Amino acid sequence: MANGYLIRQAAAAAVAADVLAPPKEMATSVFAMFGGWLGAELAPHALAALAADNAQHVIRRGLRGRGDKAGLAFGAAAAAGFGASLALSRRAGGAVADAFDADLSGEDLAIMDRLPAVDTAIPYRALVNPFRMARPGVVRRRNLTYGDGSKRTRLNVYSRGDSPGGAPILLQIHGGGWVIGNKDQQGIPLMQEMASRGWVCAAVNYPLSPRARWPEHLIAVKKAVAWLRANAADLGADPEFIAVTGGSAGGHLTAMTALTGHDMDLQPGFEDQDVAVQAAVPMYGVYDFAAETGIRATSKRVHSPLSPIVLGRGAEFPSAYRAASPLAHLTADAPPFLVVHGSNDVFIPAQEARIFAEKLRAESRQPVVYAEIPGAQHAFDVFPSVRTVAVIRQAARFLEWSLLRSGRALPTP
Repeated sequence: MANGYLIRQAAAAAVAADVLAPPKEMATSVFAMFGGWLGAELAPHALAALAADNAQHVIRRGLRGRGDKAGLAFGAAAAAGFGASLALSRRAGGAVADAFDADLSGEDLAIMDRLPAVDTAIPYRALVNPFRMARPGVVRRRNLTYGDGSKRTRLNVYSRGDSPGGAPILLQIHGGGWVIGNKDQQGIPLMQEMASRGWVCAAVNYPLSPRARWPEHLIAVKKAVAWLRANAADLGADPEFIAVTGGSAGGHLTAMTALTGHDMDLQPGFEDQDVAVQAAVPMYGVYDFAAETGIRATSKRVHSPLSPIVLGRGAEFPSAYRAASPLAHLTADAPPFLVVHGSNDVFIPAQEARIFAEKLRAESRQPVVYAEIPGAQHAFDVFPSVRTVAVIRQAARFLEWSLLRSGRALPTP
């Protein structure tokens, strides 16, 4: 009969190994991503469960046989792995702060120093149930229509109930490989944080492939930007300051939105409307859609079955692929960027984000900050964790710095 204790501890050790050193081949990347993501962001919970399971087994049964002893060894290895992951999580905020010091000028750092100090305390009590993400005083308005009224052209708005008006806007774009995803599922920790600081945050749906073909996804996001600007007064917002953020495919759309704000071909029928944004925070985004970085994993992704689903089966390589690639749209007119990427991302290699940030920095007149988060997997910020809290506090600092740098005041606390 199988030793359930041994199986549980061996499984925990396997997850811990995946957290620290995930396999990055495409054939295993989905399993590696989900195991590594949940294991890393729920490391404190995993440690508590391991302690309880091992203590209960030893008290009730002892270590009678080889299976028990092997299970204890696996449990110890798993605990060491999750402990190491938790230690990496605690370095996340410092990694972003170090990136600010490395990539911002002295003048820009002086502006950042005008902001309140970042809270570095870890809210362990609030993280006991990380899926309860609502903040006191933050209200949500759901399913506002920015387009044709379909479910894919709606957005949610998060704001403080006592907002006096004139608040800066943050637009959140969900990920999901351009084929799945929903405005209700992603970016909530950052939106709750910014809304509690007095910002108006909007989470947008957009048309998905295969029904939609590029650039319909981007055009819809631009329509949302135009709608937010036109309806800012009703939302209690400032139409002159819109920042954009998103992860994965949403990170790609964040970059494209920020880089093509003056491309009239990408706003057909509403060319007279202003769709430029004032700051961008793409997270674990796709930046090379045409395999131009020379990265093996990127080339495999570009030439996978997903690309023709998004671009259309008749899309020509490389021209149509470059049209969807942020690396092909670098411009001196880009707004300030904070590019955030996890070092352990198995879907999109950190090297791709690093190259994008370097090339954009060489082209843009505005600052470009690249923050590589140690031990972070793809989608690490979907729910609050030790790492997520630290990163979103620093992202909030970047957004508030961008606001001050534009000559505007912070919202009333």
